[in-house]
Amino acid sequence: MAFKTSRTEAGITVVRVEGQLVVGNRQELKELVQDAVGHGDRKFLLDFTPTAYIDSSGLGALVSISKRVREAGGDLRLAGLNEDLRSLFELTKLDTLFPIAGTAAEALAGF
Repeated sequence: MAFKTSRTEAGITVVRVEGQLVVGNRQELKELVQDAVGHGDRKFLLDFTPTAYIDSSGLGALVSISKRVREAGGDLRLAGLNEDLRSLFELTKLDTLFPIAGTAAEALAGF
């Protein structure tokens, strides 16, 4: 599991979540985003294109990250959820909390 971070010319921090977002790595993602917020970043895209699984602690981490970004006046968007993950977000009603785009390119165009 790895997180790959990049920044667009428009100042959007893109975090690519590879593999799984689970109890063992959720804190790493939270710290990555919190550090970026601390350095002044306000626009975030979490790209789940290469992600196969998110457990309940991973979902909790996403809610926590969303709250932190919003409190700082920022914007957090998700992209690339596969069919199973999309269903998970719909079942948990988290699709109402996060703007979710089909692809990273679509999400970036929406900022």
